[in-house]
Amino acid sequence: MSQPSYPSVVPVGVDTSRASIARVYDAALHGKDNFEIDREVLAQVRTVAPGVAELAWANRDFLIRACRFLAGQAGITQYLDLGSGLPTSENTHQVVQRIIPDARVVYVDNDPMVLAHARVLLEENRQTSIVESDIFQPLEVLGNRTVRVELDFSRPLALFQVGTLHHYLGADAAALMSTYIDALPSGSYVAIAHFFDPEVDEYSELARKMEDKFVHSPMGCGLFRTRAEIQALFGDLEMVEPGLVLCDDWWPDGPRLGPLSAVRHCIAGGVGRKR
Repeated sequence: MSQPSYPSVVPVGVDTSRASIARVYDAALHGKDNFEIDREVLAQVRTVAPGVAELAWANRDFLIRACRFLAGQAGITQYLDLGSGLPTSENTHQVVQRIIPDARVVYVDNDPMVLAHARVLLEENRQTSIVESDIFQPLEVLGNRTVRVELDFSRPLALFQVGTLHHYLGADAAALMSTYIDALPSGSYVAIAHFFDPEVDEYSELARKMEDKFVHSPMGCGLFRTRAEIQALFGDLEMVEPGLVLCDDWWPDGPRLGPLSAVRHCIAGGVGRKR
């Protein structure tokens, strides 16, 4: 599906003087729903990583492949996508509903521009909803009426934190995820993609330089956690093979004909299943 056209006016509540996580991702994906302040974040990180936008592309490609797996192989019919971001091509609902037409998808975000544009996109899709809530407040999300009405928590569902948790600056990210995981029924899946410090000299220095630029940019966040720190976010979930790996190494679409760039060594992803 091609990206729909939106009115040129800025939605009410959008602060164009502050960078937005969703709009920075949109700029990295060559979208049009971003402002100079958002592009400035990428410009700052490009001073140490010219290919920084590849983080967003690796993240998006991982999401699409995870959606195909969960709908096509695991048969999951309901999805809770946390921090969905601005609509682009191949959104979660488009991928899974192409495989399971009656799959239900609930997006959660609190960015005014995301909410305004998503409501336009989803106006005629009765299987898909957008909820305004803070994804870093799991009890608020899990208690949301729309989430509870649209999703049946007595049956397996898929929960996505794809490209989101590295923007959580608290020390209790694993505890935050534990609250979500505890609420999921047996047979559910959790997909996570996260900025990654590989802890090897060649790439760790790059990861920490990017982190410094992100955190001290107008966006103010973007942590590159280690393998152990990211793995802890899955709790005791049973990891789907190949486990927690570089996003590009999680069931790629075909043989790799060239080496990964240094930037693509700095984002990892995985999918876990609740027994």
